[in-house]
Amino acid sequence: MRVKPLLLVALLLAGCSPAPAFTASLTSPTDVVLSWPDDGAGHRVEYANDPAGPWTTLRFLPAHTTSYHHPDLIPETPFYYRVQPFTGPVSTDLKAVTSGDTVTFTWADRTPDEAGFLLEVRRPGAPDFDPVEVTGPDETTCALSLLPGEERSAYRLRTLHYGPLSPVVHRTTGKER
Repeated sequence: MRVKPLLLVALLLAGCSPAPAFTASLTSPTDVVLSWPDDGAGHRVEYANDPAGPWTTLRFLPAHTTSYHHPDLIPETPFYYRVQPFTGPVSTDLKAVTSGDTVTFTWADRTPDEAGFLLEVRRPGAPDFDPVEVTGPDETTCALSLLPGEERSAYRLRTLHYGPLSPVVHRTTGKER
């Protein structure tokens, strides 16, 4: 098994270093922390209990987030994870209409090849926007129920484009104590 060390030596001699890996670590018998390098993109985090899926989205995370904590998992169960970067320009034609505690957003679809749209919120006092809703491609409306304290939040919409999926990482949870 001398292939990997030789590859590492070749990369280092060429002035390159291997890309940091996407990892999954057990921090307790039933908690997993995922980590990946900062590539400047947001990330969709997914899990499955079988490497072939089906895959479930856990969360869309904002740009420059490099870890995710998946807590309180079922003991002695396999969990498979992958992340997928996403990018997209901020739309300038987002419109909002409030009725009671519901906000309905509308926009124009000006991109023929988007994967969908990502609505983000910056709650009062928060330093940055967080993803709150994802639509499919060609959709031009969505509605959100306001949570207490969100009445003065700021919203923005991104046209969503996905990058390549990460390699799948696996952890099996331990026994409960």
